Amino acid sequence: MFQQIVIPVLIFIGLGAVMGALLAVASRVFAVEKDERAEEINACLPGANCGGCGYAGCAGLAAAISKGEAKVNQCSVGGAEVAEKIAAIMGVEAGHTVRMRAQVMCSGTSEYAKKKYVYEGVRDCEAAAKMGGGDKLCPNGCIGLGSCVKACPFGAIHVEQGVAAVDYAKCRGCGVCLSACPKGIINLIPFDSKHWVGCMSLEDGKNTRKVCDVGCIACKLCEKNCPEGAITVKRSIASINYNLCTGCDKCVDKCPRHIIWSGETQGELGLVVRRLKPEDIAK
Repeated sequence: MFQQIVIPVLIFIGLGAVMGALLAVASRVFAVEKDERAEEINACLPGANCGGCGYAGCAGLAAAISKGEAKVNQCSVGGAEVAEKIAAIMGVEAGHTVRMRAQVMCSGTSEYAKKKYVYEGVRDCEAAAKMGGGDKLCPNGCIGLGSCVKACPFGAIHVEQGVAAVDYAKCRGCGVCLSACPKGIINLIPFDSKHWVGCMSLEDGKNTRKVCDVGCIACKLCEKNCPEGAITVKRSIASINYNLCTGCDKCVDKCPRHIIWSGETQGELGLVVRRLKPEDIAK
C-alpha cells in the first residue's frame, strides 16, 4: 500500500523537476534580449501614442529607431529637442528638424459655399461623404462635421462656420487629422509659413464659381506674379513651395478670389476663416 502511494508521488515530483529544467533551458534559449537603447529612447518620447510617426505608439517607434528602421527625428510631436536626445543615445546627428502644423485647405464656410441638400445624419464626415460626397456642392470642400476634431489627440482642431480650423498653438504636427479627413484637404506645412492657399478644388474655374464664392479658379495670376516661382497651379490646384516662398505678399495681392491667406487677410490666425474689412485691418 505504501509503495502504491509513494511511487506515483516520486514519479510526479520527478516529472515536475524535469519539466522545470526544460522550461528553464527554453527560457534562456528563446529569451528576447531587451534593447536598453529602445527603453532609453522611449523614455525621451512624449508618450502621446498618437501614431503620427507611422507606428502604433511611442514604444513601437523607439524599437524601430533602436534597430535603425526609423529616423531619430521621426517624432514630430517631440520636435528638435527630443530628436537631439535620441540622436545622442544612438550616437548620430539629429539632422535639421522643421516644425510642422496642420492646415485645412478650404475656405468654403457656410457664408461662401453653396449646398445641395440639408444633411441630418450621423455627425461624422466619413458617413456624410457617402451621401453624395457631403452637403456642399463643391466636391472638394470641407464637410465640417468634425472627424478631424475627434481624431486630433491634442485638441487642436474645431469647426468654425462649417469648416475645420486649426489652433496653431496646440497643433503638434502629428498628421493624424490628415488620414481622418475623407476629402484629403488637410496638409502639413512648415509652422512658420506666412501664406497658404485655402482651396483644393479640382473643378475648373467655371464650375468652381457656381459652387463657391471664394474657390480657386486656377487663373494662374499667383503663379505668374510670384518673383520666386514659389507658387504653381497644377490640376486646378494652386500650391506653395515653402522652400522658395519669401512671404512677399504678391500672390495675396494678385489673387482675384482672395483665396491665398495670410495673417492680415484671416480673422484670427488659424482659428476663424473669415474676411477682414479694410477698417478692421487698420485697427
